[in-house]
This record gives sequence, structure tokens and C-alpha cells, in this order.
Amino acid sequence: MKAIRKKPGCEPELIDIDNTLAALQTEVEGYIEVITLPYGAALICNEEGRILGLSDNGRVCGVDVVGTVLIVGTKGEEFCDVSPIDGFVEVLRHG
Repeated sequence: MKAIRKKPGCEPELIDIDNTLAALQTEVEGYIEVITLPYGAALICNEEGRILGLSDNGRVCGVDVVGTVLIVGTKGEEFCDVSPIDGFVEVLRHG
């Protein structure tokens, strides 16, 4: 599936990732936490990122995030491709 990945200190990038728990956990380096965003999308981050002392990664929709984050599309309860034209790249750049 297509996702937007933002690593600390890096620009957001569009990536292809398997839509599996294992692949998502690999990207965020641990257990995932899902934060629902507007417009059929979700932010996925490391559930224990603050406890583990992961690097600051800015703000997304008013929420401070740490570590690598992904933005994926949602369709009901399932993850799906995100559309980069939805403005999420700019949200990740500027919070």
C-alpha cells in the first residue's frame, strides 16, 4: 500500500509498504499506535516512542510526535493507500 513516511530530521516521502502488522511495526520500530486523522487517513507511530526516548518528529494536526511516523489511508477499519494530494505531506512538513 502507499503510505507517507516521515523520519525525524527528514522530509516526508511516499513509500510502498506491505499492509501487514509486521511491516508497520518494522517501520515505526515497535508496537504501533494509530491516531485517526480527518479525511479518511490515520497516523501510525510507535506506541512507546516517548518512553523509549525516540527523536522528536514535529507536530501532526496539533499532536507532538516522536520517531518515524506513517500516514496511511483508511477505508472503514482497514488501512489502504494514502493520496499524497490530500495535503498530508505539507502537514508533516509544517505540523
